[in-house]
Amino acid sequence: MHTAAAVLACWSLGRTLWAGVDQPGIALAFGVLIAAGELAACDPAPAGGPGRAPDDRTAAPLGAAGALAYALLGEAGGRPTTHGVPQTVAVVLAAALIGVVPQVARGRCTAPDRLARRVLTTGFAATCFQPLYNTGTLGSWVASGPAYPFFLIGLLALTTLCDAVLAATLAHARTGWPYCPLLRDELRALPGIGTAVCATGVVIALATAVAGLWALPVFCLPLLLTQFAFGRFAAVRGTYRQTIASLARATEIAGYTPHGHARRVAALSRAVGRELGLTEPDLDVLEYAALMHDIGQLSLLDPVPDGATAPLPPAEQRRIALLGGAVVRQTGVPAEVAVIVERQADPYPDQPVTARIVRTVNAYDDLAGAGGPGGRLRALERLRLATAQDHEPRVVEALARVLARGGREV
Repeated sequence: MHTAAAVLACWSLGRTLWAGVDQPGIALAFGVLIAAGELAACDPAPAGGPGRAPDDRTAAPLGAAGALAYALLGEAGGRPTTHGVPQTVAVVLAAALIGVVPQVARGRCTAPDRLARRVLTTGFAATCFQPLYNTGTLGSWVASGPAYPFFLIGLLALTTLCDAVLAATLAHARTGWPYCPLLRDELRALPGIGTAVCATGVVIALATAVAGLWALPVFCLPLLLTQFAFGRFAAVRGTYRQTIASLARATEIAGYTPHGHARRVAALSRAVGRELGLTEPDLDVLEYAALMHDIGQLSLLDPVPDGATAPLPPAEQRRIALLGGAVVRQTGVPAEVAVIVERQADPYPDQPVTARIVRTVNAYDDLAGAGGPGGRLRALERLRLATAQDHEPRVVEALARVLARGGREV
C-alpha cells in the first residue's frame, strides 16, 4: 500500500510540476482547507487502552471531507474547473504532509498509513469523477438535476468502502491482527463519522459549484465542531478508563496482587480477544473486566500468596468472583463487565468467551510470574495440559499466537 501510494504521489507531483497548476486560487483554497483540517486533528489516542487501533476518521474528518470535495469538484462559482487527477492528488498530498509531518515528529507510527490512505482514496475518487466530468460523459449520463447529487453520494460511498479496505489492510500488515475482524470494525465505523465526512464532501462540492470559494468556511464549520466533539468524547473515555485502572490498582496497593498484574492481564486479554475476532465494543468490555478481575480479593482477611486464586477451593474462588462482581456493579461500568468478573471462576464450558479469556490470561500471568527463567514457556505448557478441564483450547492457542508475536498488540 505504501508503495502504491508513493508511486501515485510521485506521478501526480511530476505531472503537476511539468504542466503547471491549473486555477491556482482554487487549488490554494482547498489546500489550505485540507491542511487546516489535518493540523486541527485531535489525537486519536486509544481510549480503550494500549491495544486499541486509532480511528483516523474521528481524528481529521475535515481534512478527509476537503480532499474528497476537491476530487469531486466540477465547477466553482458557475465556471468549470480544469484540474485533473494528477493535480488533485498533488494538492491533497502537499496539504496532508503539512499536517502529518508534526505527527511523525511526535512519534505517531500510524501517520504514514494515514497519509497513504488519504492519497489512495483521493486518487480513487478523482479517477472515477474527473475524467467523466471533463469529457462531458458524466453530463450525458446524469445530466443535471436530482440525479447528480445521488451520483456523488454513491461515488463517495464507494470511496469510503475503499478507505475501509485500505485501513484494514494496513492495520493487518502493521500489527498482524486477523484481517476479517479489522475490516468488520472499519465497516461498523462507516455509518458514524464516515457518513458526516461523505455528506460534507458532497455539500462542499455542490455549494462551491454555485457560490464559489465562499462556501468552504460556511459548510466546513459543522464538521469542525463535530471533530472537536469527538475529541472531547475521546478525552472523556480516556479519563473513564484511567479511573477504572486506578480502581483496579487497589488490590496491588493493598498487597493482594503483584505489581502490574491487572495491567498485564488487561493488555494480554485484549490481544487474545482481538486474535479471536471480538469486535471493538467487546474488546472494551473485556479490557475493563480484566482490569478489575481481582477486585474481589479485597474481601479476604489474608492475601493469597502472589495473588493466585487458582489453588483455592472452587467454592472460595466463586465467592471471591461474586464479591468482585458486586463491587464492579457499583462503579457504573456496563453490566457485561460485572458478568465476566462473576463468571471467571465457573467451569469454562459454561462461561462466555470473554470470561474464558480472562481466566486463561490470569492463570498464565500467575504461572509465568512464579516460574522464574523459562517460566513463560512452562506456564503455556501447563495451560495446554489443563485444556481438558480448566481452559478452552481455542483460547490457549490464541494466547500462544499472541505470545509468539511478542505478547503485545502494538
